Amino acid sequence: MAETNEYDYVIVGGGTAGSVIASRLTENPDVTVAVIEGGPSDIDRDDVLTLRRWLGLLGGELDYGYTTTEQPRGNSHILHSRAKVLGGCSSHNTLISFKPLPSDWDEWEEAGATGWNAEAMDPYYGKLRNNVVRVAKKDQNQIATDWVEAARTALGVPEVVGFNDKPFDEGVGFFDLAYHPENNKRSSASVAYLHPHMEAGDRPNLHLFLETWATKLELDGKTARGVHIRTKDGAEKLLTARREVLVCAGAVDTPRLLMLSGIGPKKDLEALGIPVVHDLPGVGENLIDHPESVIVWETNGPIPGNSAMDSDAGLFVKRDPDHKGPDLMFHFYQIPFTDNPERLGYERPEHGVSMTPNIPKSRARGRLYLTSADPEVKPALDFKYFEDEGDYDGQTLVDGIKLARKVAQAEPFKKWLKREVFPGPEVTDDAEISELVRKAAHTVYHPAGTCRMGASGDELAVVDPELKIRGLEGIRIADASVFPTMPAVNPMIGVLMVGEKCAEILGGDGR
Repeated sequence: MAETNEYDYVIVGGGTAGSVIASRLTENPDVTVAVIEGGPSDIDRDDVLTLRRWLGLLGGELDYGYTTTEQPRGNSHILHSRAKVLGGCSSHNTLISFKPLPSDWDEWEEAGATGWNAEAMDPYYGKLRNNVVRVAKKDQNQIATDWVEAARTALGVPEVVGFNDKPFDEGVGFFDLAYHPENNKRSSASVAYLHPHMEAGDRPNLHLFLETWATKLELDGKTARGVHIRTKDGAEKLLTARREVLVCAGAVDTPRLLMLSGIGPKKDLEALGIPVVHDLPGVGENLIDHPESVIVWETNGPIPGNSAMDSDAGLFVKRDPDHKGPDLMFHFYQIPFTDNPERLGYERPEHGVSMTPNIPKSRARGRLYLTSADPEVKPALDFKYFEDEGDYDGQTLVDGIKLARKVAQAEPFKKWLKREVFPGPEVTDDAEISELVRKAAHTVYHPAGTCRMGASGDELAVVDPELKIRGLEGIRIADASVFPTMPAVNPMIGVLMVGEKCAEILGGDGR
């Protein structure tokens, strides 16, 4: 027999946005909030809280480890890491922190997200509790410093000191990160928004259900009443919401939970034998990402050891003068990032560095869908990498490799390099470069858009600009799944700002 517990709000997902909303809502001691989080707490977990150990989290016990469907023009072997721990992907990622560019927000409003333009969204950045600072001087590795100088001179782009100080189209420099430089500790969503209250015990109205899985939404007609959960020990309960259910499970698990609850494309649900509660054809559509590939060099010797997280600097380029914002980005890795080249037969050098060109505004539009009514079966993720008409995405990566090679020919970076490992100096033809870098393509781990926001008349919009699921009552979504389009920059800050705005909509903005 399922137990019943009632709260004002039930939040599915204690991740990047869910942590923000839970913290803001419980500032009012009269408001009770339950947070359902599939993973454990991150308190006292040095493997999680030490930013520089992020690579060790990928593919480990705290990773849901989603895969892709066959990608005919891309890499079918990408592991899409999604964090299974309090704080979500902000407990798992590199914490690179960019306020979305004005053109990113304005693009949302143009897509029907009224009230989400740059001017309206800017104040939410100022509300963030995360400790966002530039990579500290002590963490600025000499080879990364030399790479910044080489990129600046080779490509004629400005050095940026403070990427969040003002909007930019081009530039190279050390990133802003959400971290504490003195001890390399993360300033994730959980650290910034939940830990102070978990450690002080000053929020008796905040209830965390850790290592607990949300199995299904409880619906009464078209109104959400609660969430069915399964705890770590297998007990099944129903958490009911007096006010609202907030789904913050991310771009993969939010549409998954909706569809398992009968909310989604009618034809697909019926084919799997899932009773249709609400026909909403946009659920799972519009799957977007930042695809990337890599160029790897062997260095003449070891790399200096100081770093914040081994990918401390980046480069933005604008190839098309008519494009709004940058149209090509690179992360610089102070390690040889060879996971995918090794699968193609390339050897990892003992010492090396990498540049990873990525596509800020990929034109691929994929789809997430269920293959079974069994909630234990992971959904299918078909990103349709490099299947865009006109091959804009593929050509962007080819351009990226060519620009990276220019940087490698410029001092003071050139003196560090022994040889190009991947794709290899003999690969110079555009078609050959394209084929290799698409086979070695990867993700920047930014899936988004699968429950996108839009205007009331948009049939494929899943939520309205108030984040309410269209056609339902008592339920909203707040996570990267509501993104109508992808920001040109790393999206974590954008997700935190979605959380802050959702909290304000609900009256819990800390005013």
